[in-house]
Amino acid sequence: MTFEPTRAAGLARLNEFTPRAAKQYGSQRNFDLGSTQQSAVSKLSPWIRHRLVTEQEVLARILGAHPPAEAISFVQEVFWRGYFKGWLEQHPSVWDSYLTGLNMAQESLGNDYADAISGRSGIACFDHWCTELIQTGYLHNHARMWFASIWIFTLRLPWELGADFFLTHLIDGDPASNTLSWRWVGGLHTKDKTYLASASNIARFTNGRFEPLGQLAETADALIEPFDHPLVPLPPAQHKTVDDALLLITQEDCTPQTFIAGRPLGVLNIVSPRNAGLAADFTQHGVSQASDTLVISDDWTTAIIDAAQHAKTNHVVTAYAPVGPVATALTLAKATLSKKGIELHQTRRPYDNLTWTHATAGFFKLRKKIPQILRDLDLG
Repeated sequence: MTFEPTRAAGLARLNEFTPRAAKQYGSQRNFDLGSTQQSAVSKLSPWIRHRLVTEQEVLARILGAHPPAEAISFVQEVFWRGYFKGWLEQHPSVWDSYLTGLNMAQESLGNDYADAISGRSGIACFDHWCTELIQTGYLHNHARMWFASIWIFTLRLPWELGADFFLTHLIDGDPASNTLSWRWVGGLHTKDKTYLASASNIARFTNGRFEPLGQLAETADALIEPFDHPLVPLPPAQHKTVDDALLLITQEDCTPQTFIAGRPLGVLNIVSPRNAGLAADFTQHGVSQASDTLVISDDWTTAIIDAAQHAKTNHVVTAYAPVGPVATALTLAKATLSKKGIELHQTRRPYDNLTWTHATAGFFKLRKKIPQILRDLDLG
């Protein structure tokens, strides 16, 4: 399937998937039968990633169609995304460490890396997934785990390079979910707990399409890092309407007008330049949904100042940007904006406020709170 970067397409996909979100999803979601045979999974992640469709909307639709006990596998999968975002938000040094490791790894790239990202590793399943990712912008979640395990433990490549490869090509590439998933496979997120891909598991869950006997590592020693990442409390949630403000739309939330009240004096849609590809195209078109204009620039500060002055306002309101490139761009801009008398307000969605609070340890802590979160969202 193709991923059309519009809210309408995301809602249509949600409606199409809803009948299969309970028993079929629960029993078949781990099977990767090929890019054209993935009806058991939702493939909603590109729209959720950029919040063209939100987690709350998805949960409301699914729980309106199925009893919670029957849809629990899918409901928990939705909350995994919130868990990853909330956990990274409260451990921001993990992102900084990833970027440092990536920069170091990129200084000594070799032929083994070039072969891996070109689908020339010699491991048929790995090479197939590499090509599928580049050509479609998507991989089944189970294939992502196998791919990461082979990358780290069989090919012995730096995990940061693999995570960057995913972020570059995945249409649903998310800094938190991607970074922490790679760390989990490598034994960094849950200390000493690794994920080892095996030929038998791949054969079972690809229905025999692949069985890399004798080609994969048989042991997986956990990666180590010489420091811990401290817990940083969440900043207080802000609440600001856009009646007297410029509305700033980024790739972290393409539909902030669905939860931020008011009519803005102007709208600025902005993204940073990226290498051409399916992921970049989806992001740019998704961000431009609110208006016809889109600014593609690394200089967010100048773009925001110009747009605010054009709208004759000294207030800029945007959806809260969790740890990642957008948050970094906004942080860099904020000091200069303040000197110009322009105040930047970031507003968090209620779903994030309710979910992130419980994302301080493992997923189990958040999982126990799911029933209460659903009640607080009027979805219980």
